[in-house]
Amino acid sequence: MNKNELAIQMVKKAGVTKSNAFKVIDAFVDVVSIELSKNDGNLTIVGFGTYKTIEKKKKKGRNPRTGEEIIIPKKRVVKFVPGKRLKELVR
Repeated sequence: MNKNELAIQMVKKAGVTKSNAFKVIDAFVDVVSIELSKNDGNLTIVGFGTYKTIEKKKKKGRNPRTGEEIIIPKKRVVKFVPGKRLKELVR
């Protein structure tokens, strides 16, 4: 599903206009992005899941072309943990 298909589904489910659906999607993405950009940001939607950031430690890796050993620097990544209701729906 892409953004346009999501907007169409929101029009059907929520009875809003397509332009309003796009505004809501954009606002949601902005709010989640801002929250997760904070050092310890996380966002929980009960029944759906939790978006959170975790710190990955630096580690050794290999350049696949040359086989040379490289150091992969530490970084923060976004992790999504599905909620109970979502897990049940996906099964």
